[in-house]
Amino acid sequence: MSDAVHVEHAGAVGHAHHPALQHHFDDLEQQQRAAMLGMWVFLLTEVLFFGGLFMAYILYRSWYPEAFHEASRHLSVGWGFFNTLVLIASSLTMALAVRAGQTTNRRGQLLFLTLTIVLGAAFLGVKVIEYGDKFAHHLVPGPDFQFTPAELAPAAEIYFSLYFAMTGLHALHMIVGAGIMLVMLYMAWRGRFSTEWYTPLEVSGLYWHFVDIVWIFLFPLLYLIGGLSVFGGGTGH
Repeated sequence: MSDAVHVEHAGAVGHAHHPALQHHFDDLEQQQRAAMLGMWVFLLTEVLFFGGLFMAYILYRSWYPEAFHEASRHLSVGWGFFNTLVLIASSLTMALAVRAGQTTNRRGQLLFLTLTIVLGAAFLGVKVIEYGDKFAHHLVPGPDFQFTPAELAPAAEIYFSLYFAMTGLHALHMIVGAGIMLVMLYMAWRGRFSTEWYTPLEVSGLYWHFVDIVWIFLFPLLYLIGGLSVFGGGTGH
């Protein structure tokens, strides 16, 4: 009887685990690998999602090169470049937040996650400015759309339809990412992340970096094909 009790006690000790370890995993390392694999699979579906829009852009641009060139001149390269720098900086702060989690640096986690959220908000603020300019100059596809020269207006409307679809979808991903970062900030404030367990930070970082990379492709495709209009807008000059 005593041997049976001893074996049972030893088994219980052997199965003691970290509070974050889910019952269907053997250890935290296996759980972390599964989480990372799941995120990579999810990001592959996102690539397919954005890929359809990129292919539509490439197709229509090949059909209407002059109209796309002229329409892109109504975008602000200055604001686009500024937002590119903002997202590159946010990728750095996100990577530093993950590193802080790996080293059980709670203060670093709070600092870099906060900076990541602030930079994401700055990006979205610039998009609000840009969208406002398009509404002011009647460059939003629909019954009030106006474009000069008039003969290029139908194709230019296609360009701006793709512009709002692609940048709007990207902005939606940014909003979701900012919400995730707020959750990570709360978990960091509670001291949840340590050298032993920081999987949510790392998985969230992958998502954030993906959203940043999408913008790296959007910026040259949408903003740079028509020449420079630094902080300009509706006139394109």
